[in-house]
Amino acid sequence: MEQAEASRDPMPDWQSIRVFLALQRSGSFRSAATKLGLSVNSVRRRIDDLEALIGAPLLTRHVDGIRLTAEGHAILEAAGRMEAAAFSLVRTGEGAPFAETGEVRIAVTEGLGAFWLAPRLVEFQRANPRLTVDLRCAMESADVLRLEADVAIQLTRPTSPDLRIVKIGRIHMVPYAARSYEETYGLPARPEDLERHRIVVQDGGQTVALEDYVRSVPGFPAKVPITLKVNVSSAYYWAIAKGAGIGLLPTYASAIGAQVVPVDNLGRFSIDIWLTYHPDAERITRVRRTIDWLRASFDPKRYPWFRDEFIHPRDLPGAVKGEALPELFAGFIAMAP
Repeated sequence: MEQAEASRDPMPDWQSIRVFLALQRSGSFRSAATKLGLSVNSVRRRIDDLEALIGAPLLTRHVDGIRLTAEGHAILEAAGRMEAAAFSLVRTGEGAPFAETGEVRIAVTEGLGAFWLAPRLVEFQRANPRLTVDLRCAMESADVLRLEADVAIQLTRPTSPDLRIVKIGRIHMVPYAARSYEETYGLPARPEDLERHRIVVQDGGQTVALEDYVRSVPGFPAKVPITLKVNVSSAYYWAIAKGAGIGLLPTYASAIGAQVVPVDNLGRFSIDIWLTYHPDAERITRVRRTIDWLRASFDPKRYPWFRDEFIHPRDLPGAVKGEALPELFAGFIAMAP
């Protein structure tokens, strides 16, 4: 008798709360369904069941998405605590001795992932043969707090007080052009000359906006001829390297392999590199090993282009000890409009 009565207790299940939170964050049923990997009808049914259990409508539907009712806002905070508790439960399980095996997810910008971390994963995997590395390269930041990744390398500083945030380096950028471009168009001697040149920009998340760079360079023209926009760092680099135009690249860009040259007298820009993870994740053996490896991969003593101080590209070969600069080429970020 007691068991039958307990089964009728009005307790919401975690999946319904998860759908509610995804819907509130996404702003629409379709977006939430895509994020959760469910059908729109499944999302609607979960919300209908939750509203029936609560006994009040939690949201209203509009042509531009959904809006929470007063009741919806009232349970939002409690739902967030329930989510945090669920994530904590997962992390507790991952902290067990068998956590040296399994998968670790690293989120990183596309350029740093493809041209810096991916080539170094071989040595990490040899030292940790029972781990599977899920390297997610994207220009948008992953939500580490909600377990979209175990650890992230990003160029925008996270703001959540619940995350561990460590500055592990800095990228310094200057304008670059291909030698083929120089032979065809010459190089600008001052910012004003850019009006007569071809400019390539990267249009994507975590990139340096053109207007931010312009503000840092006295004499930069009000308008420049943008001839190409690219969304990812690898295509952006190769577009510049093949002579499409002048673009902003890291000081070590010439070591990546293409014949590119820095353009002096056009200013420079710097941006910090952030390592972020949940404090509880550090107790998981495989995640802690990954964090240690990532920090070593951006060690400014070994890789001087990640130091806080600016080093001109022509001086980098002399600043590297023990290995030839082309053998240590790194990823890059670029200029966005």
